[in-house]
Amino acid sequence: MGTATDSEDEEGGLGPPAGWDFPRGLDESSWWPFIAAVGATNLYLGAGLFIIGWTDYSLVPKFLGPLFFGGGAFLLLVGIFGWLHQAFVEPYWERDASVLDSGVHRLGMLLFVMTDIATFAAGLTYYYFVRLGSWPTEELPHLLTPVLAINTVLLVGSSFTFEYAHKKLSGGEHKRFLAWLGVTLALGLAFVGGQVYEYYELIVREGFTLSSGLFGPAFFGLTGLHGLHVVTGVILMGILLVRGLMGQFGAGRDTAVRTVSMYWHFVDAVWLVIVVSLYLGAVYGA
Repeated sequence: MGTATDSEDEEGGLGPPAGWDFPRGLDESSWWPFIAAVGATNLYLGAGLFIIGWTDYSLVPKFLGPLFFGGGAFLLLVGIFGWLHQAFVEPYWERDASVLDSGVHRLGMLLFVMTDIATFAAGLTYYYFVRLGSWPTEELPHLLTPVLAINTVLLVGSSFTFEYAHKKLSGGEHKRFLAWLGVTLALGLAFVGGQVYEYYELIVREGFTLSSGLFGPAFFGLTGLHGLHVVTGVILMGILLVRGLMGQFGAGRDTAVRTVSMYWHFVDAVWLVIVVSLYLGAVYGA
């Protein structure tokens, strides 16, 4: 005699609770979102501990910040990868195009972008608040450098190459899609390299750090948060490229490409806001 759970499964109901099938979830049951959430929490906690630990007062040990930040970043990436693999990669060939092209996925990315807008808005609000006081432009580091211009061109250009890659995929040109996606990935990696070089110049050459007045925390907080988003986008594009090489995309079967492109365009737009507000605004007092 069957149980209520058995009858629900026969009628197409949800699978067993997440704890029964770890690490592989069935239907909506999955532990991966929780792992990603724990990672994100520890990542932000680590960033806060790092800032507190490196102030003149040193309220917490300096090693706690990097420890929580590194562990949180690892868990976040593992959670995202497992979540995406379970939801999209593993069952790809078992689903028809109508399911894979569901607008629910794009809505989910849109909601995520909206929450991220709130995060960056909070950081920019802090920056504008500290700008209300006196602003000693003579103490600012050299912000308007060729690296900034090159990085901006790289990131803006990557949005166009991503769209062109998607266009080629929609037209059935799979090899050209992979080629232009590879170009976009290379541009994203170059941006990350440029930001690392910029940090090296500011910290090592000019001695500009998190503890450099009011502008230091604002600068490294906002550019670091954006850099983290760029790194996440590069990882997502790498996953797309691997899946594309496996033949998992085509015209009408491109939901993952659409959602990642939405995220990447958002990251691009935020960078332009940061350039105008943080770089140009700091130097020219805009």
